Amino acid sequence: MANRQDGLAQALDSEQRHVSWLYGRLDVARERAQAALREVYARGGGTRQARVEREVTASEQARRLAQLNAVERGLCFGRIDDGSGHSTYVGRIGLRDDDHESVLIDWRAPAARPFYVATATDPGGLVRRRHLHLKDRLVVGIDDEVFDLERMSDGDRRTLVGEAALLAALRRGRTGRMGDVVATIQTEQDRVIRSALQGALVVQGGPGTGKTVAALHRAAYLLYTHRDTLERRGVLVVGPNPMFLRYISQVLPALGETQVVMTTVGEMFPGVRAEGTDSPAAAVVKGDVRMAEVVARALELRQGVPDGDLVVELDGLKLRVARETCMELRDRARAVRLPHNMARKLYVTEMLKELAKAEARALEESLHIEELVIEGEPELAEPLDLEGDLDELDLDLASRRLWDEPEVRRALDGLWPELTPQRLISELLSSFDTLWSVTPSGLEWQELLRPAGAPWTVGDVPLLDEAAELLGEDDSARRAAAREESQEQASQELYAREVLQSTGVAEAGIFDRADVLAGRHADEGLELTTADRAVADRTWAYGHVIVDEAQELSPMAWRMIMRRVPAKSLTVVGDLAQTGSAAGARSWGEVLDPYLAGRWREERLLVNYRTPVEIMEVAADVLRAFAPGQRPPESVREGGAPPRAVRLPVAELGALVQEEAAAIGEGRVGVVCSDARHAQVAALFPQGDLDAPVVALTVTQAKGLEFDAVVVVDPAGILAQSPMGGQDLYVAVTRATRRLTVVHEGDLPEVLSRLDSASAYESTT
Repeated sequence: MANRQDGLAQALDSEQRHVSWLYGRLDVARERAQAALREVYARGGGTRQARVEREVTASEQARRLAQLNAVERGLCFGRIDDGSGHSTYVGRIGLRDDDHESVLIDWRAPAARPFYVATATDPGGLVRRRHLHLKDRLVVGIDDEVFDLERMSDGDRRTLVGEAALLAALRRGRTGRMGDVVATIQTEQDRVIRSALQGALVVQGGPGTGKTVAALHRAAYLLYTHRDTLERRGVLVVGPNPMFLRYISQVLPALGETQVVMTTVGEMFPGVRAEGTDSPAAAVVKGDVRMAEVVARALELRQGVPDGDLVVELDGLKLRVARETCMELRDRARAVRLPHNMARKLYVTEMLKELAKAEARALEESLHIEELVIEGEPELAEPLDLEGDLDELDLDLASRRLWDEPEVRRALDGLWPELTPQRLISELLSSFDTLWSVTPSGLEWQELLRPAGAPWTVGDVPLLDEAAELLGEDDSARRAAAREESQEQASQELYAREVLQSTGVAEAGIFDRADVLAGRHADEGLELTTADRAVADRTWAYGHVIVDEAQELSPMAWRMIMRRVPAKSLTVVGDLAQTGSAAGARSWGEVLDPYLAGRWREERLLVNYRTPVEIMEVAADVLRAFAPGQRPPESVREGGAPPRAVRLPVAELGALVQEEAAAIGEGRVGVVCSDARHAQVAALFPQGDLDAPVVALTVTQAKGLEFDAVVVVDPAGILAQSPMGGQDLYVAVTRATRRLTVVHEGDLPEVLSRLDSASAYESTT
């Protein structure tokens, strides 16, 4: 024991000296970036060339400084030793010494890959892998994995310490936020992370397989490896709910990446935050891809013709346009195949010309009648031809004047209104007649009908996106301004290229995109990042999209997602066995083949690192009953308190939850309940976010999360709340890393009969 302690002390001391030296290199790099940034800002404005050069340096140094600050925590976490005695340190970022020699390898670099893929059967030339555990800048633990003991020196053998780093990490209590696993990535996760950018990668994995965190590390890896491609277009991460996004929010910044947009399906339409909930039946109908046809038909109804001739009364005159003419102009506007609001401009322009002609005819008729009355000899009066005298200039002037008349605007708006997506969808879903007339057979349109002004639901957002595609906007004024701006931008880019060449920055590879540089130079206001611009632009085309809990997305949601990624480069993360939405996926081919036939591949994660064997046995019973075709992942951990069932009124839940909290110490308790019981359960505990010691959630809110102890309340209610209730119960019982308790008031569902049920709760505290 003494020799082991001496070995640990020697190893800690040696690694501490090296880690302290690496932090010294980080401090030097940070100080240089700060000094360079201060120097740049001190230069002031000056000539145009000086301003552009200042932007080149400032942008790069600011980005570098943000990256250096982000990796302070856990800078170095690993070391690999090869057979020649050479050691390589692996960390969150790459660092070099004053001679430009690499002293710390970025975890995403090819040289770092052996740290993740070496196994006992295929060590890849390594003799040892060492994991370093840091608290602030202090090395507090070491774990060694030896692949070839015979090739290690006697000194190295004496300092072998620790245990498997992954299991050590799993034993630590949850913190309320997902942490990065950069130090404990497993071989199957590494395959996911380093998979090619092109096409779609499906990561199918059950509870606890690390599919979410692997996908997030994949985002960081892709941004590192394909920065030229992705930095300009950005990466989008779509999660199942806002709580899940808060849970994963720290992973990418901790890896030095901040240029990623994170959102939910319910937040993907700018200006709309979906807070309402659809019934399972309504969710199925809204998610059906045929809803695209429904929205298109509803829009066609708004491109109308009058029942008879169009008549507008103006200053005592009746302006009449024949119904046949109105129909001809509508069909002509449709034929150009522009979005509705852009085609409206053509329609309105032509209709105003017809109204101008009608005004001339009406005035002509009025003057003719007046002349006849004055002369008293109608047979001698010659007819006027005011309409025939109109030329294009006259028509244009008359059209502009008529457009200023409220009566004219009301008439044309009634025939071809300018619409917003919100107005079109809201009026569609609240109109019995419209839904009845536009919904194809086979869709239960009655499920869609709701009162006007109802809150938006997640299922509405793809419909709004579809409407926005069909509507477009009359952007003629914006396009004219854009043409002027484009000419100026071209001039700025040409000048920026000259500056990049003359300063030598382009050759150095520091900042080689003249278009970005010119855009930053032209913008005298607040500089917007790629993520800032993308999140505000519904039509933004991302370089890569990651969809988590992807099994929950409806076909209409997939239609919306695919618009965001024209290159069809995606990471699709999910578990078909956990599909809780009635509109969700039954197979990956079903949702991906319409867009990516032959261009998607699947990686399966089969090892559950999170959930103990004893809890997964309970979960496996649920899965066999409700999704017999799905295979649960295999757990690698045993031990802990056996899962149990307790018969207990919900009103008395508080004491049991407090006992669970005491049993896990500094960890966290998740109380997962049926939708019907959520308000009652949440009222028993102080309301807080995921950082709170106890949090009450529905199954939907709990998706993707994990807790040290989980109390599942009202399992029968969870089973009954939707057609996918069995999968919901499977999700609920697999959120725990250490302890599981199922609380029921009535009979325990048969599928949970493995659990020992107490007749009443008896506190052991």
